[in-house]
Order: sequence, then C-alpha cells, then structure tokens
Amino acid sequence: MLEAHLQAVPFFSGLSKRELARVAQSADELDVKEGEALARQGEFGQEFFVIAEGTAEVTRDGAQIATLGPGDFFGEMSLLSDDKRMATVTAASPMQVFVMTRTSFRSIDREMPELHARVVEAIEARRAAAH
Repeated sequence: MLEAHLQAVPFFSGLSKRELARVAQSADELDVKEGEALARQGEFGQEFFVIAEGTAEVTRDGAQIATLGPGDFFGEMSLLSDDKRMATVTAASPMQVFVMTRTSFRSIDREMPELHARVVEAIEARRAAAH
C-alpha cells in the first residue's frame, strides 16, 4: 500500500518498482490527530512527510499560507540540510502520513542519485517560493 501512495506523489514518480520498494521500506506509517503539529517553524527538522489521507494547514509567522492534502509532501529540506523549518504544518483533520527520517533517507540517497536530485530540486523550489 505504501508503494502505491508513494508512486502517486510527483516527487517519487519515475522511480522503478525496486526503488519505490526501497523507499517504502525506509518509511513508517503514522496516524495523526487533528490539531497535532507535524513540523514547527524555527525548529530543526529530522523528518520528511508524505500525506496519504487527510489535510494539513501550513502557517508561517501565524498566517496560513497553504493547505496540503493526499499526495502532498513537506519536510524535504530536513533531509539534506540543517536548516530550520520555514513553516508550521498542523493536521487540519485526522491524517495518515508516511514519514522518513533523515538517517533513513541518507542510507538510500547514495543508491538513488535521481531521488537525491529531486530532493535538491524541491528544496530550491520551496526556498525560491519563500522569498
């Protein structure tokens, strides 16, 4: 099931079945209650999240800047950099998410240069959008 969810995420599209299986093996499924913060602005992050079910609100400096839903992802900056979180992400409904730690990601990063390139691309796009 995790592989099907990951394959639906543009971030992971184009990976082979073997690569998707490897990514899925490195991720954990997490049920999140409405109102629970998954990431907090200004804190250092250690996880990357993919939303399978539910919605989340993204706020920066207390103002809502986005709503995320199934297939969306966040926290990718924490995979490669030591930057602080740029926004707070809070569950707007009960959610099911898949989470990968920085340590897990780095173990597969060396095996999949295409995935590494996508993370870098996503980080650059989010930084550009934030300024």
